[in-house]
Amino acid sequence: MNESIAILCAGGPAPGINTVIGSVTKVFLNAGYNVIGIHEGFKTIFTDQPNIEKLDFIFADSIYSRGGSALRMSRYKPKDEEFKVDFFVKNNVKLLVTIGGDDTASTANRLSKFLEKNKVKVANIHVPKTIDNDLPLPEGIPTFGYHSAKEEGVRIGTTIYEDARTSGNWFVISAMGREAGHLAFGIGTACHFPMIIIPEMFNKTKITFDKITRMIISSMIKRKLMSIGYGVAIVSEGVFHFMSDEEIEGTGVNFTYDEHGHPELGNVSKSHIFNMLVQRKLKKLNISVKSRPNEIGYELRCTRPIAYDLTYATMLGTGIIKLFQEGLTGCMIVQTHNGDIAPLYLKDVEDEHGKIKPRLVNIDSGRVKLVFENNLHYITKNDYKAAKKYLPDPEEYDFKKILEWQ
Repeated sequence: MNESIAILCAGGPAPGINTVIGSVTKVFLNAGYNVIGIHEGFKTIFTDQPNIEKLDFIFADSIYSRGGSALRMSRYKPKDEEFKVDFFVKNNVKLLVTIGGDDTASTANRLSKFLEKNKVKVANIHVPKTIDNDLPLPEGIPTFGYHSAKEEGVRIGTTIYEDARTSGNWFVISAMGREAGHLAFGIGTACHFPMIIIPEMFNKTKITFDKITRMIISSMIKRKLMSIGYGVAIVSEGVFHFMSDEEIEGTGVNFTYDEHGHPELGNVSKSHIFNMLVQRKLKKLNISVKSRPNEIGYELRCTRPIAYDLTYATMLGTGIIKLFQEGLTGCMIVQTHNGDIAPLYLKDVEDEHGKIKPRLVNIDSGRVKLVFENNLHYITKNDYKAAKKYLPDPEEYDFKKILEWQ
């Protein structure tokens, strides 16, 4: 039987997945390997009937520039006791290419250790994928899919900002991001939004809805003082990651609950929550500002990859054969600043539980400080006197005091 390589995608979609699948398939077919595509992530490969498909050049050539994933994805996380060697032995698999984020990388890491322990030699090379840009790659190197998702987010964001300008209203946007704020920061900066809120900003104080609400209102009042009656605030959904169930339930939203009794945040609009809390607070303050919620999330994940990600994902997919031929395994493939392909070993970026540590926005970096100091609009000490017209205590809406940056 010919030697095979297998490709598996897990987690959520990101632009460029098909580019990686297509590139990997083409180079390994050319090298004489069978290429097996695994559908539904890790969900079926340890069962008696894995959901697999043999991939050929026509398949690869038809998908490489498309958004989405031609290999159906799943967030299923197998337990260690579910692992089996059968699929790998039966199909003579010599390499498992996993495409995904930190959870997929962590699962692949556990699986590699299992296969090695059971004397089944299968290399694993992971391709870091996420629109959240939160995998621990070298500083300044994005995950593929991030720039395409940001591009689409900026297209939507600029349209929303134009609506705000045209109607004289505010919009409160929530952007995807899990516990990291890369996407919200990137979109907000590119769109010149007057308020950007990401979880990393709360490096000196606890995240609460009250603080988020006051920061948004701080921007609204500052713009009023500037005679600007419109604006957009963007908040990363990652702030929810750091809140207790009690804080979340205190919003008054009617949540559904999972089997562990936690609010199911995936069933509600985060922007609706933020906007509702802002409107409640404005009403108490007797301030008339119209604002509308808008969610930016799922529409970014399957957008067609832009040229940057088409090139980037092609290099990652093609580069896998280089690392494989060098005998490498248990690593992520990365592109360095000078464009070379290199390994990043999972053992070097995992915690004591084998979990891949997320990369957060570097709040102390020069570029981030530059944006927060110069691009946003918010109440400062110099505005207290003028802001008295709208706020009984303007100091409570001082952006830097809310964050304890002073």
